[in-house]
Amino acid sequence: MDMRTPPSLLPLELDQVVFAVGGRRIIDGISLRLDAGPRTIIVGPNGAGKSVLLRLCHGLLLPTSGTIRWTAPEQPAGPRHQAMVFQRPVLLRRTAVANVTYALAITGVARARRMPRALDALRRVGLEHLAKHPARVLSGGEQQRLALARAWALSPEVLFLDEPTASLDPGAALEIEKGIVAMHASGTKIVMVTHNLGQARRLGDEILFMHQGRLSERAPADRFFKDPASREAAQFLEGELPR
Repeated sequence: MDMRTPPSLLPLELDQVVFAVGGRRIIDGISLRLDAGPRTIIVGPNGAGKSVLLRLCHGLLLPTSGTIRWTAPEQPAGPRHQAMVFQRPVLLRRTAVANVTYALAITGVARARRMPRALDALRRVGLEHLAKHPARVLSGGEQQRLALARAWALSPEVLFLDEPTASLDPGAALEIEKGIVAMHASGTKIVMVTHNLGQARRLGDEILFMHQGRLSERAPADRFFKDPASREAAQFLEGELPR
């Protein structure tokens, strides 16, 4: 049996990526390299293109022009290599554990391994006791933790998160943050969009600041918050640009 570790997908490289709708450039010529390791947090005012950039990286959208490429093209960046958690999770009309086992099934995990992996993922986010409950009757915070568990069960190399706590109360948001920290500690690359600057400070190793579809600034988190290099970033941090 070949036990070699599969080649890493990372880094992910974007080269002059443009995404336009009706002639309007929502993403305007972004070049970017995302490496394994640091937690990358994307911030910026409303309409900056943050969520669109995340969807382009994940492959849900195709660029109008430019290229997006993973390092290991022979290892397609499919659902077993990357995952995404949205602001409002899309859940099946099944139990919590069945939502996770279904994700494992469609990515080719052997039947005998699905339930143990699903239960372990639910345990990691504190939902094992709700495994048999219908997913759609869970609270908003529980549903988001279920979405995180579903992603975690896949052992992705990269996890994209789009405002995962935007509609949650502080307690539920804290539980999601704990899960994100734990996933990062297990070796998953975190790339997250958030409008919550406190959350960006807590979770970010590096900050990408977007403005009007462009990558205006990239800096270590501590430096970004103490001494932003761009005027737009300084205005954003002072609350002069809408979040």
